[in-house]
Amino acid sequence: MILDRGIAVIAVAALVQGVAVWLGTWAVLALLNRFRVLDRPNERSSHTVAKPRGGGIALIPLVLLGWIAWTGWAGNAPAGFWRVVPAATLIAAVSWLDDLRNLPAVLRLAAQAVAVALGLSGFSGVGWVFQGFLPPLLDGLAAAVLWLWFINLFNFMDGIDGISGVEALSVGVGLTLAAGLAGLAPDLLTLPLLLAAATLGFLFWNWPPARLFLGDVGSVSLGYLLGWLLLLAAAQGQWAVALILPLYYLADASLTLTKRALSGAKVWRAHREHAYQRAVQGGLSHGAVTGRVLACNAVLIACAALAASGSPWPALAGAGLAVALLLADLERHAKRAGS
Repeated sequence: MILDRGIAVIAVAALVQGVAVWLGTWAVLALLNRFRVLDRPNERSSHTVAKPRGGGIALIPLVLLGWIAWTGWAGNAPAGFWRVVPAATLIAAVSWLDDLRNLPAVLRLAAQAVAVALGLSGFSGVGWVFQGFLPPLLDGLAAAVLWLWFINLFNFMDGIDGISGVEALSVGVGLTLAAGLAGLAPDLLTLPLLLAAATLGFLFWNWPPARLFLGDVGSVSLGYLLGWLLLLAAAQGQWAVALILPLYYLADASLTLTKRALSGAKVWRAHREHAYQRAVQGGLSHGAVTGRVLACNAVLIACAALAASGSPWPALAGAGLAVALLLADLERHAKRAGS
């Protein structure tokens, strides 16, 4: 009976979180239109009509408020939580200014580095992200580099309608399921679920054809929060889960960066060379590509559940196959555009 009551409370909290973001995004959409905060199409865009950007200004504050409310009610929080909240607020504020004024890259990266350092300072006593294969100092440095890369690749991959909302929803649901199966602390089950519910509320407005975009305030901040949750799962022994759930984003972004570096391109410049972007250029709609990512992520969630149940290597093999098939399918469609 106590367990049933706890599940009911979590379900209500997730519902409230989703509805709050749905309403908050509706209000922000009106303001973005009024003040003409628009993402105008250019040679690097995958859309052809100017649309409001900065929808994350509703999503991220409401996620953080939901997390604070839950931890206050539950009476506990994951390690470093009260450092991650102000760090995420810093990243969201800097990214929002970037949406409005295009801040220098060095300033954005500096804010991210400060936020990552603050977040990792709360990992003391939790466990090693790389499972003890690296000395403590190198473990922390490698985790910092990985977290910074994840923040930026999440931003790079936010290039078509709904894709990053689907990714955040999938990772949140997958972490919730894995935490339950692995018997991790209840807060590691609830916080990802609240984030997933919030993203679902946002996706109502961002699903193809999108009525507004996340903007950097949304994509960069989501990358930070998801990166923290994934590293926290890894530090508690669920390294395979942390690798499997974002595997499509990791693969597409990393392969594209490598190809651009080998060709001599300026890797920090915006572009349209990710597999999902070239598939759109090849004729697939935003909805068709995002739907494919969602289907792949459903398989990744199942693989993560298998890993959390004690079979990491078969789970990794299945996840790698699913991502390889998705990338091959996207490449097949990309060739239609001669890209």
